[in-house]
Amino acid sequence: MALGPLGADPVTPYLQVDVDRLQRNLDRTAARFAEAGVALRPHAKTHKCPEVARRQLAAGAVGLTVATIGEAEAMVAAGCHDVFVAYPLWLDERGSRRLADLATQVTVAIGVDSAEGAANAGRLLDGSPVEVLVEVDSGQHRSGAAPADAGAVAVAARRAGLEVRGVFTFPGHGYGAERSTAARDEAAALWTAGEAMAAAGVEPRVLSGGSTPTLADADLDVLTEARPGVYAFHDAQQWELGVVGPEDLALVCVSTVISHAGGRVVLDAGSKALGADRAAYATGFGRLPDHPDARVVQLSEHHAVVDLAGAPLPPLGSTLAVAPNHVCAAINLHDELWVDSPRSGRSAWPVTARGRNS
Repeated sequence: MALGPLGADPVTPYLQVDVDRLQRNLDRTAARFAEAGVALRPHAKTHKCPEVARRQLAAGAVGLTVATIGEAEAMVAAGCHDVFVAYPLWLDERGSRRLADLATQVTVAIGVDSAEGAANAGRLLDGSPVEVLVEVDSGQHRSGAAPADAGAVAVAARRAGLEVRGVFTFPGHGYGAERSTAARDEAAALWTAGEAMAAAGVEPRVLSGGSTPTLADADLDVLTEARPGVYAFHDAQQWELGVVGPEDLALVCVSTVISHAGGRVVLDAGSKALGADRAAYATGFGRLPDHPDARVVQLSEHHAVVDLAGAPLPPLGSTLAVAPNHVCAAINLHDELWVDSPRSGRSAWPVTARGRNS
């Protein structure tokens, strides 16, 4: 990724967005799902940024997915008209009041994955028009009811006075298992859950799935809605998984070379700029798009040590671009995303929902 000219502001390490690549990623995914007649509801936890959200909605997204009520509030304040908190919320009085207030402004839905959670939500929401989707486990084994139990959870939600929109899942095991297998698991879980709900007298209007690694293999004859997040920017994980190449990475951390200690490059972007995530399949703590053979081999809070695989060491004080392993975690460490545009020059997009973890 070509780096824009450094001015007095920002100061490294900072996140820089390639707007053309971002827009290409958004448009390509939106076109695919529009052609298939599948609704696109991107996950805003990746970017937490109103400017990116507006671009997703303008590209045809039906609304946004979020992970928390706080993220929902931030996206609604930025103009989103339809939000889904894709999380099995266990509501308290404060959370239910916040959701009820949002539901007076826009369309709101939340996740539940148990009869107890549904009953609790219905009691606290007390007639508010917040809808629910039943979460089922399609193989990640994190949260979610068994697909065959989706009908019982949906019935409990309806008895609690909640409108049931449908069912959702996250094929997160596609990050470690064969992606096509995870996509098949996703489709089977959604189909089984939908059948269980229908048999219980609750017709599912939405079968919602999707993750960035499994998008290419998603069964669009089963899914009616997709919720990818990382696809907007991609990251080193997607590169390492073979989902994309470095030419598709739309966000990097611009970092300064501060040392040549040990014959390696040391950058000023540590875990507090890049995030500390390193999956089992990752070959380092980040990747350098302009140096595909290089690896970030050591990471501490304010240092990233790079092995350039025999390439000449760049001068002290020069800059390098690092693709974070996990873009969602990296963005949550920064207050803004920096953008260079030939039309408007350099500007900062605020990460408005940063830290909105509840």
